[in-house]
Amino acid sequence: MVSLRKVYITIGAVFLVIILGLLAFTTWYTVDESDQAVILTFGKVEAGITEPGLHGKLPWPIQSVEKVSKETFSLQFGYEEKDGEIKGFPDETKMITGDENIVLADLVVQWKITDPSKFLFNADNPEEILYDATSASLRSIIGSSKIDDALTSGKAEIEADVRDLLATLIEKYDVGISITAVKLQDVELPNDEVRSAFTNVTDARETMNTKINEAGKYRNQKINEAKGEEDALISRAQGDKAARIEKARGDVAIFNSLYAEYRNNPEITRQRLVLETLDEVLPGTEIYIMNDDGNTLKYFPIRPLEKETPKPGTEGSDNQ
Repeated sequence: MVSLRKVYITIGAVFLVIILGLLAFTTWYTVDESDQAVILTFGKVEAGITEPGLHGKLPWPIQSVEKVSKETFSLQFGYEEKDGEIKGFPDETKMITGDENIVLADLVVQWKITDPSKFLFNADNPEEILYDATSASLRSIIGSSKIDDALTSGKAEIEADVRDLLATLIEKYDVGISITAVKLQDVELPNDEVRSAFTNVTDARETMNTKINEAGKYRNQKINEAKGEEDALISRAQGDKAARIEKARGDVAIFNSLYAEYRNNPEITRQRLVLETLDEVLPGTEIYIMNDDGNTLKYFPIRPLEKETPKPGTEGSDNQ
């Protein structure tokens, strides 16, 4: 009896230690900075914890904790990159454009878990749902786009449309995921011959754009040169206008001065004007004064004396 009692006591002590251990180890839990946790009470979601640190809860099996990451994940659609090697899946990326051409398109989707409880319990495999939704969104947008847009300048618009459509689908599925970015990796043609033809088209389009830019640059240069010449002509015309106005004012002043002299001495002023006009019209011409009978009058030869150059030393003797 004594030994059996000791066995019962020992077994009870062991169970007590186990229970206390469970209470000690299942009452506290930690949340890392990169994680977020969900508290479950008998399997039912109670609350979500996102603050890092040490937290308390009721012991197992009353409450349990599920943790998911807060980091941004990448979904690679149409290819797989592992250990620096890229493996493509052309059967998944082959799709038809709106103008009935076949292209191979793959992309990367950046996504995060924004609602841990929905991510854990609203679907068996949320990542598979995301993959299927990505495939449907990309095929839908490519199917309504032209092949030129998919291969050249329309990639950015296709990316934006795929992101919007994918975000709408994921919101409807309600699996606790949000889409942060969508990036097209490659959009290619399925064979080398067609690819080469479209490469030539792309090169021709780039050459056309280059020529257009060069023509625009030449046009702007010529416009600037013409504007400069226009400004120079306007400035020169304004200068000529001002000069002519000043000259006209000077002529008016001279005329007014002559008119005043004419009113005082009409005859003398008239002869002076005649002589000045002759001198102006016929510069350097010798003037002879003649009698009424046609004979030349003798006059003091002033002009020849003006033309003579004074000899050195004669200037002082003349003053004497």
